[in-house]
Amino acid sequence: MNSKLFAGAASALALTLALGACGDSGGDGASAPAANQGRGNITFATGKDLSGTIQKLAARWNAAHPKEQVRIIELPEDGDQTRQQLVQNAQIKSDAYDVIRLDAVWTAEFAARRWVLPLDETKLDPGTFVPAALETGKYRGKLYAAPWLTGTGILYYRKDLLDAAGVKGPPTTWAQLQDACAKVKETSEGKGVDCYAGQYDKYEGLTVNYSESVQSAGGQVFDADGKPQVTTAQAKAGLQFLVDGFKNGTIPSKGVTLKEEESRRAFQDGQLVFHRNWAYVYALASAKDGTSKVNGKFDVAPLPGKDGPGSGTLGGNNLSVSAFSKHQATARDFVQYIVSLDVQREYGKEQSFPLSRSALYDDPAMIKQYPYLPVMKKSLEAAKGRPVAIRYSEVSSAVQDHVTAAITGKKTVDQAAADLQTALSGLAD
Repeated sequence: MNSKLFAGAASALALTLALGACGDSGGDGASAPAANQGRGNITFATGKDLSGTIQKLAARWNAAHPKEQVRIIELPEDGDQTRQQLVQNAQIKSDAYDVIRLDAVWTAEFAARRWVLPLDETKLDPGTFVPAALETGKYRGKLYAAPWLTGTGILYYRKDLLDAAGVKGPPTTWAQLQDACAKVKETSEGKGVDCYAGQYDKYEGLTVNYSESVQSAGGQVFDADGKPQVTTAQAKAGLQFLVDGFKNGTIPSKGVTLKEEESRRAFQDGQLVFHRNWAYVYALASAKDGTSKVNGKFDVAPLPGKDGPGSGTLGGNNLSVSAFSKHQATARDFVQYIVSLDVQREYGKEQSFPLSRSALYDDPAMIKQYPYLPVMKKSLEAAKGRPVAIRYSEVSSAVQDHVTAAITGKKTVDQAAADLQTALSGLAD
């Protein structure tokens, strides 16, 4: 998924994050009001409603709740600006926003500072959510944000080029990916086509891609206790894959300048055999209006890994109730409405973002409209969230600094891993 449309990642549509540094439970949110049962008109602070679908869903709510109307407030498209606006609003304890849309990695900060309220998980039918998506809404065991949009990186591949090279099926390991590229390059159709690219510019997307490489080698950036683990053999193997990719040409040298859109255009223009990106690329690459040179020539698969299928990094947007809302009961009901299965299905018909209810990934009508859903479901089962950290922006910046140094040859893998371990140890909660 596009990190811009996620107001964060790679920030996913990303997809662009700048979480501040602050203590766990003190600071600006320490005197936040307790939950109330107030009812009345509310506001929903969200991203740009590009399809107009959110307005339609709000209109349906308003028709059924004449005394509890919802008004949509569209926040900036840029993730940093969106977060800044939400933070400033919370710091002055404003009741301007009742329901707020948070990037999945903002949960810890907003919950720790008491800017959003815990939600009653039982009223949301938690067992019907994609498990990994549900976890992104939690902080210290409590649910503070209801999962809405989710998604993870998937592998786009040129099926026509693999067929021409006699390669049967997409790769499940990095070695198979490299072998397939070598075979494609031997064909006339594969001349001048680069092998593989994700997002390696120095921004949130690099954090996402590095995390995926570490996870896909059997490692983890942080363990369950929040301690960094980037100097393990598995974590260093993930970084080595990226470093070697640039050295041996698996990843083209221009990869250090690629974000979601630049890499998407490279694949869509026929310049790549394999491409890691979010689900939004599927519709664009399938365009029949002449904007895509790979329409009908590609397919998707889960990301490959070191010794088998890899693990993607989870992206997503969740919905929270502001601690400063005067109509929190209405706000909670509206959150339940928006993330309900039927409303998510309606939303899904109008746009291609993967949603948080598991049943949508097995819905025949949805699969017909979005053929990538079975692959996305399988990928989500193996996906992992980014670090749960109040000081997330500093964590991400540290990753970007040291990984960039490694892939550009300024540091060895061992040195970059050691330096990153030291940096992250000082940021762990």
